[in-house]
Formats: sequence, C-alpha cells, structure tokens
Amino acid sequence: MGVNPAAKRPVREADQGRTQRGAIGRFSQANRADPGLVHSERMKRIALLGATGSIGRQALEIIAAHPELELAAAASGSQPIDGLAPMTQVGGDLTELLERAQPDVVLNAVVGFAGLAATLWALERGIDLALANKESLVAAGELATKAWQGGEGRLLPVDSEHSAAQQCLEGRAPETVHSLVLTASGGPFRGRSREELGDVTPAEALAHPTWNMGPKITVDSATLANKGLELIEAHFLFGLDYDLIEVVIHPTSTVHALVRFRDGAALAHLGYPDMRVPISFALTYPDRAATPVPPLDLASGLTLEFEAPDLETFPLLALARHAGEQGGTYPCAFNAANEVAVAAFLEGRLSFLGIAETVEETLASVDGTPAGDLSELIEADAEARRLAERTAATA
Repeated sequence: MGVNPAAKRPVREADQGRTQRGAIGRFSQANRADPGLVHSERMKRIALLGATGSIGRQALEIIAAHPELELAAAASGSQPIDGLAPMTQVGGDLTELLERAQPDVVLNAVVGFAGLAATLWALERGIDLALANKESLVAAGELATKAWQGGEGRLLPVDSEHSAAQQCLEGRAPETVHSLVLTASGGPFRGRSREELGDVTPAEALAHPTWNMGPKITVDSATLANKGLELIEAHFLFGLDYDLIEVVIHPTSTVHALVRFRDGAALAHLGYPDMRVPISFALTYPDRAATPVPPLDLASGLTLEFEAPDLETFPLLALARHAGEQGGTYPCAFNAANEVAVAAFLEGRLSFLGIAETVEETLASVDGTPAGDLSELIEADAEARRLAERTAATA
C-alpha cells in the first residue's frame, strides 16, 4: 500500500498540550452537568434512529429499564417497527420524523453516511445528541463542528472509546491535556500476516472476539477501519491534533480510552466490553444510571496487554489518519469508499484485502476539495462512491 504513516507520530516536547483548546473547552462546558442536578426529575423524550440495529436494540433495553426515559419516536432503515413508539418511520427523510417528534434527545444509531442529516438537525437546534453514527463526524467534521458551535447543545458520544474519553476529559482544563489513547481489540485476525488474509470469508470477519456489533462495524473492526474512523471522530470531538491521538491494540477491550496529562499522569476508563454502558451514560446523562453490567472484578486475574497495530497487514488505520491530516473532503471519501468496499466484501464481490485496496485507490483519485455546504459534501460522497464501485468491480 502506498500510504503508510505511523499509527502514532512521535510527540515532540514543544507539542505537549497542543490542542485546539476551544474544542475541548466547548466539549467540557457544553456537556458539563449542572452541579445542582444530582438526578433529573424531567422526563426525557428520546428519538431512536436505527432502532433495529445492535445499538438500537440495546437502547430499547435501557429505555425500558428507566421510567424517566420515554421513547417518543423510532426509525429503521427497512424493517417494520409498527407500534414500537408513538411515532415511527421506515426509511425516508429522518429529519421529517424529528420535526414531528421534537425530542429532547436524539440517539443516532444509523449506519453510515445516511445518518448525517439527522446529526446536523440535532446539532443545529441545540438538541442533545447521543451519537453512535461516527460517520457523521468523519464525513462532515467541519460542518458538524460549526453546527455544534451554533446550536450549543450537548453532544454525547456513544462509541465506547469516545464515551470513555469524554468521561476522562470532562471538566479538565484543555491546557492540561497531553494526548489521547484509543484502544482497539485487534479484531478476529490479530496476529495474522497479510498472506494469511487472502481468502478470509465474511463469516470469519464477523466473528468478533469481544464485542457484539452489527455486520458493517464488525468488518470495520477486523480491518481496523473502525479505529481509523474513531481517530477522525476523536479529532473533531475533542479538538486534538492528529499527532496527539494514539491507537494501541488491547485484545481484552477492558480499557476503552486513556488520557495523558502534562504532569505525567494518565486517566483510563475501564469496564467490561458492553455497549449498554455508553448507551446508558448518554441517555441518562448526567445521572449515570445503573445498568445490568457488573462492575469490573480486578481480583479475578485481570491482565492488561497493549501492543502497536500492524499497519502493514491492516493499512486502513494509516489511510484514515492520512485522510484526516489532509482534511477537506478526504475523510468523507475514506468513509464512502470504505462503506462501498465493505458492502462488496459482505456480498462476496470483493476480497478482504480488496477493501483496503479499494479505499486507497479511491483516495488517490479524489481531489479532496473542502465542502462549503451540505450539498457539496453530498457531491463529494457520491463521487467517492462511484470511484470505489468502479475499483471494487475490477479488483
């Protein structure tokens, strides 16, 4: 593969603490709980987008367990959900459902670029957004950040790593932050060589060792594309320069994120790998309500292992970092090409190694011109998809 920057560039002494400090400060202030609110007495009306997926199903469990949460509206991409909520929708424009529902919280668990419009709708209106659709920030980071600044609502990440990072960063002065570490399980193919991945099947790629997730994100975990998407998402969420975001392999998925500070200390978020924890944290924020997940048993012989990612075998992480550093619509193109390539792989039209090859060729073909508005971003996404489809068809 042509592009192969290091998973983590060395942090120069002069760079320590270098962040887009307004972004971390805005994140901490916008998401900070009112100290007078120990528990919220007001009913929260939830709009659940992506109700039939893995995140959606677990969110329904959380909502059912807490009387202060009300499912006001629900949407799915194609499966019938009649009667699931007072207002439901299958397919179509998600913002139309949101306009009718006027929720207090939008849980966006839609897969891929299709979730972008709903993300922007919530951010622009200052409505709390529980975001499981990482592609929104990857593809439209600048536009989403601008909408967040204008709307001044709370953005609560539902990805386990970003939820963990938020909890470690919340209330911290931006200038005290040195760097962020995101962990990756390594997926089902950790330790294999590139040569051993040539005939990998979709069934093998979907056998994740620690997490129970939907098919697209599970394949992304197997290729490390998911961690690349999370790297870009973290850049926009927390305003950290890419040089200050490290990715390490952590097979047990016990440590979800770690934040280093300028005094040499580090704070880590640990827990069993269960998505009900970050979902509950976002939906019940700031109360941190109880979940069925047991507390971590440290006396059971817990071992924490970390290692550097193998970027030669799994180049999508490096490609994502490079796309993020290039800026413009390169992250959008990365996301679009990856969505196309993963779909082709799951349908048996593309090899596992062909996913990264398709993404790399697409990134080399687009011009990455920054998008001035949503329509230009949609055009960039469509062009990247056309290029990726053509590449995948000839791979």
